Amino acid sequence: MRVGSGENAFEWIDGWAKIPDTESARAGWAHHGVVVTEAGEVIAFHPGDPTMLVFDRAGNLQRSWMTDLTEAHGMALAREGDAEYLWIADPGAKRSPALGYEYSPGPRKGRVAKMSLDGQSVTDIERPDLPVYEDGAYSPTSVTVSQEQHGGNGDIWAADGYGESYVHRYSESGEYIGSINGEEGSAGAFNCPHGVWVDSRKSDPELYIADRGNSRIQVYDLEGVFKRVFGSDFLTTPSAFATYGDLMYIAELRARVTIVDGDDNLVGYLGDNEVACERDGWPNAKNERGESVRPGDLTPGKFNSPHGVAADSEGNLYVPEWLIGGRFTKLVRS
Repeated sequence: MRVGSGENAFEWIDGWAKIPDTESARAGWAHHGVVVTEAGEVIAFHPGDPTMLVFDRAGNLQRSWMTDLTEAHGMALAREGDAEYLWIADPGAKRSPALGYEYSPGPRKGRVAKMSLDGQSVTDIERPDLPVYEDGAYSPTSVTVSQEQHGGNGDIWAADGYGESYVHRYSESGEYIGSINGEEGSAGAFNCPHGVWVDSRKSDPELYIADRGNSRIQVYDLEGVFKRVFGSDFLTTPSAFATYGDLMYIAELRARVTIVDGDDNLVGYLGDNEVACERDGWPNAKNERGESVRPGDLTPGKFNSPHGVAADSEGNLYVPEWLIGGRFTKLVRS
């Protein structure tokens, strides 16, 4: 099965990730991100267990480690000296099969965590002490790092997509610097800033923010100054980013991966299948009792609910989807 065309033609590898077949893998509602290390390992999270999974490029599970995370909802990699580190946005809540796929009651304990690639905890960054959190929830969905090797200063940006729709900035040491919420720019307030990404395709890196609830992307400089907004005419649910060469790949929850060029123009779509979102119970399905179940009509070449995306050094894409049991596809560049 091939998707796309021309320089963006890919072979669709269905069921790429060889996750051990367990009840928790089948019943867990996958809701995670994905990254590819410099060594070519693909890191993601288990659909149901608090376990980090590391795959080779063929989808074979190489190793795993238990965590104290609720979910590795959004992930990023950053090099410091001779080592790569994994940054994780944990929203502090996960849908439970035991609760009919509802969230557990009580406050969310969101945080941003930093780990080594062998699973050692390095540090946590807690939410900033801002008035908006006196009564509001902190539930981060994405994190990105302004890496020095790409002309950055080591700053960390964390998106509170499921909480108060702020994006927070921290120093390399984790010291809080400031926040943006969209109101400082001409586009207006964020509505679920689900993904953040430091884009290094240009000589001056920029901060891309997937303003998902507003069906657009807002772009800032690395001092938090608004620059532009785009995508409302061709995006529906931008959720996560990856880049390869001059192109950016945007995971859209409503059943596609969108490609844009270096000038933010639409290039095309991969696996476009928005009709799937009309299914009762999407991203899942409903059984005869009205319960949420894994859909039975997942089709190679058509996405259901892309939640993350990552690119390796050869331009292959890895796309985890948001649904019961998860779905993890590799797109091999033709």
